[in-house]
Amino acid sequence: GSVRTMVVASYNGAYGNTDQTTPVRKPLMVLATLPRVLGPTEQVKLPVTVFAMEDHVKDVDVEVKVSGPVKLVGSQKQSITFSKTGDKVLNFDMEVLADIGVAKVQVIATSGKERSTTEIELNVRNPNPPVVEFTDITVQPGDYWNMDYTPVGIKGTNTGVLEVANMPPIDLGRRLRYLISYPHGCIEQTTSAVFPQLFLGSIMKLSEDEKMRTSENVKAGLNKLRKFQRSDGGFSYWPGSGETNAWGTNYAGHFLIMAEKVGYTLPIGLKANWLRYQSSTARNWTVGSSSYEYERHSRILEQAYRLYTLALAGEAELGAMNRLKEDTALTPEAKFRLAAAYALAGKKDVARSLISGLDLNLPKRSYSYYSYCYGSMVRDQAMVLETMILLEDNTNAFKLLKEISEKLNSEYWMSTQTTAYALLAASQYAKNFAASGAMTYSYSINGSSDKKISSTLPVSQVDLGIKNAEPGKVRIKNESNGILYVKVTLEGVPATGDTESKDENLSMSIRYVDMDGNTIDVSKLDQGTDFMAVVQVTNPSSSLTYRDMALSQIFPSGWEIHNSRMDSGPSAQKQDVPVYQDIRDDRVYTYFNIYRGNTKTYKIKLNAAYLGKFYLPTVYCEAMYDNTISSRKAGKWVEVVKAGE
Repeated sequence: GSVRTMVVASYNGAYGNTDQTTPVRKPLMVLATLPRVLGPTEQVKLPVTVFAMEDHVKDVDVEVKVSGPVKLVGSQKQSITFSKTGDKVLNFDMEVLADIGVAKVQVIATSGKERSTTEIELNVRNPNPPVVEFTDITVQPGDYWNMDYTPVGIKGTNTGVLEVANMPPIDLGRRLRYLISYPHGCIEQTTSAVFPQLFLGSIMKLSEDEKMRTSENVKAGLNKLRKFQRSDGGFSYWPGSGETNAWGTNYAGHFLIMAEKVGYTLPIGLKANWLRYQSSTARNWTVGSSSYEYERHSRILEQAYRLYTLALAGEAELGAMNRLKEDTALTPEAKFRLAAAYALAGKKDVARSLISGLDLNLPKRSYSYYSYCYGSMVRDQAMVLETMILLEDNTNAFKLLKEISEKLNSEYWMSTQTTAYALLAASQYAKNFAASGAMTYSYSINGSSDKKISSTLPVSQVDLGIKNAEPGKVRIKNESNGILYVKVTLEGVPATGDTESKDENLSMSIRYVDMDGNTIDVSKLDQGTDFMAVVQVTNPSSSLTYRDMALSQIFPSGWEIHNSRMDSGPSAQKQDVPVYQDIRDDRVYTYFNIYRGNTKTYKIKLNAAYLGKFYLPTVYCEAMYDNTISSRKAGKWVEVVKAGE
């Protein structure tokens, strides 16, 4: 660049000035560029621009050094000659290993005594969803159990956990990792990721590192909630949204109160403003005039949950509670939740009377009912379990725990809300009712000497210490007096994603078009090409409106995303407006609702920026709270080439 030096002088009312521009440069300079991220086994050309800024710079040697999960293909040194000042470009071929991590690239240019260097650090990430395998068994007192295992996924993504419990197993490790790694971030999902972490210490022994990491996660969650709070004190579903989300406000407030109870300091004003909103809304609540039964029922449960959170905060609205108790439309789910509010308010007799004779097996509800409260039957069972715990009904609490445990400890799909609430209720059961006797076992990994574990907590976890995706062995002996529930969970990310496209109660098509709207083939694009990804999603249902849909598009490393929110060009026109859109370095998440029989269209402007061969990951569209509504389009390899090749 350059700097400008300016001088202003004055004398007896006379003024003068002068300025001088001075170039700021080295005789020899070098610049290298790479994508913001790369993926395993991709190939990319590293363009290196060499600037000769003085006449004496003639012959230049350029060397590239790499570390991390990348390697150079061919020579790591090239030479270039300048006949006059200017710049020239060299290309080095690079290949990404079947691994993940941080790659570092250093470029060194030398010419005589002149030397210039530049460094690039970038993340090699695997964009595909993880694969999970697990094996579980019950081990009788005094018995051994042995298992040979092979890690899943590519090197660097592999994890393995041995989980041992003396209560019905809840698959804590796998379910908690699902919550923490979930890519979307609405008010419900943000809360779900951290809520169960409040109680980890009450069900299993944590190392100092785990305690610190858990504490940091919870604090980060609390701070993030501030982005959702509106001027009325309620919380919106997405940051910056124009309306308060009632269920999200209940759920986030529930988390706030429990976090404070276990010792966390809340951000200033967060709780006070929430309490103001909750109390006002509870007092002025009416069921409304909706003609849809599922909407009325979900609103009644929403009010019961609101009253529960107020009672939990020590601000019980007894008048509103009594009014709701007398409502003839009160559903079993709402009765159990309202009973919990009465129990917290010190009126357990009223609580028991309210649910007297109710069946613990809740009625089956429609998708529409749950779509308003992000729930499921299992989530509602977990809420009922909370009520049984508050009423000290261990018999019924254990029945519910076993049913919830069966779901948690299987491949049964759970949304973030269901997963978090099931773990939350199970943790509360463990804290209040789990056996106080010691759980004792010994284990050995890969033939190491036996290590003995003795704990009065109901769950114990051991990291298998998987390295370099190598197979291993684990052995365990039950040295307790009772049965132990043992589970080995292996998780990793495959090199490539789904190879098949599939539609389930949803239709999705993807076209790539040039800037004039003509369809193009992206398998091979000229470098510098501007184009658009056009996704059309259709709801084929004749009766259901699909809510809280998420469209996940992760793009090849060599393509750059143009943020269309910054302009009003063609990519920003003739498309539907999403409820919320999250644009990141290499991906775009689009969230929307879609009426029955309707089609939504979303466009993303892209540029084929970097030469190489890259992987276009699978595109997913799904209802975040119902896994029976989804569509995916398989990924494929694409190339970016020089024009004319």
